[in-house]
Amino acid sequence: MTLDTDIAASLSAVKGRIAEATAAAGRRPGAVELVAISKTKPAEAIRAAIAAGQRLFGENRIQEVEAKWPAIRADHPGIGLHLVGPLQRNKVRRAVALVDVIESVDRERLAAALAEEMARSGRRLGCFVQVNTGEEPQKAGVLPADVDAFVAACRERFGLDVLGLMCIPPVDEEPSLHFALLAEMARRNGLAQLSMGMSDDFAVAIRFGATHVRVGTAIFGGRPGAVVHAPSC
Repeated sequence: MTLDTDIAASLSAVKGRIAEATAAAGRRPGAVELVAISKTKPAEAIRAAIAAGQRLFGENRIQEVEAKWPAIRADHPGIGLHLVGPLQRNKVRRAVALVDVIESVDRERLAAALAEEMARSGRRLGCFVQVNTGEEPQKAGVLPADVDAFVAACRERFGLDVLGLMCIPPVDEEPSLHFALLAEMARRNGLAQLSMGMSDDFAVAIRFGATHVRVGTAIFGGRPGAVVHAPSC
């Protein structure tokens, strides 16, 4: 097996599982988009996924985006790219220039910086508000009690295009509880998109209304020698 055939086979399997979960939930075909999480993966692995038909990817760090994606996107201008990891304000200008959607908007100072840079550059990006559904002190995200006010601020004060909500459930809790909570908060705020579910739980997330699932390990494999401290995408 080659890198290309391995990734193509894994990608096909993941897409098949997404289609099955979507049908089982009584949702229309194509209702769920796969965001292939390519963090720590080399450009050749990403190119193999593109050759196999994948058109939407996610990265955690702006430094990785800068290192890998300008050349890839020059060859494949139709590819979409989401930033799914934490974003520091001093990297906002680079993020707005390089990605299409930011899934990790989680504080007003970041929202203000994004709005300022989008106005300066003339480049409008869609955003997801990241919610810390488990209220974990070590994890980024808006607390559930603050979501309504924060979404309103992003829309009304900063003029951001808020597409939906994103979450990463605690590793030791039933994810369905968190997916249900996120779906209810999105419904209450009139948001149609939900980025939730990773390699281990995306079928459950689809049942609770996920429109985007973030899958890395099931497509690209794990990082050799890595110690896992958080759920794998």
